[in-house]
Amino acid sequence: MQEFTEITGMVLKAEPIGEYDRRVVMLTKEKGKISAFAKGSRRQTSKLLAATNPFSFGTFKLYAGRSSYNILDASISNYFEGLREDFEGAYYGMYFLEVMDYYTRENNDEKEMLKLLYQSLRALMHESLDNRLVRYIFEMKAMVLNGEFPGIPTEGVWEESTRYAISYIMDSGIEKLYTFTVTPSVLAQMKKIADDYRRRFVDRTFKSLEIVDNL
Repeated sequence: MQEFTEITGMVLKAEPIGEYDRRVVMLTKEKGKISAFAKGSRRQTSKLLAATNPFSFGTFKLYAGRSSYNILDASISNYFEGLREDFEGAYYGMYFLEVMDYYTRENNDEKEMLKLLYQSLRALMHESLDNRLVRYIFEMKAMVLNGEFPGIPTEGVWEESTRYAISYIMDSGIEKLYTFTVTPSVLAQMKKIADDYRRRFVDRTFKSLEIVDNL
């Protein structure tokens, strides 16, 4: 008898397979990053048509195949439709998905990474927050969770507010990350720190980041 499992997670990317199927990569609370097939999900009548698009967050009913999971059903609690309607926000969001695809692994405990992704996408839809600030916070906190972030650089002259912001990002819970704004000068210093550390610790480029940098 086939055994089913239910997981909570978000679709990071989807690609067409054959005429009507999709292969998706999901970041999940229970199993880290996994890949799964959704048979017939590209048919207009499929109940999985919308659920297997990037940004879809919810619960997915799966069964394990020989080399991959297969999606049978999904209950989506957040499609992040606000990002789909916002050109700039959508590209920032796609960059966040790419970063999570890079950082996370199967069978790892990725609960905090999933939480960071979810809260960061919500922050992108918050009108009072600058998307650039959300990005720098997201980048630095992802490095913190991955055990790579060394803190405020020892070289350079940093405003006291910048030092405070970096310490806050390092020490605060994810739910409290996006509760502050900064001055333009502090934002510029945060950009420098995030960019420098990303170049040092991330050994790949992201297509969506190239677009974000040109917005």
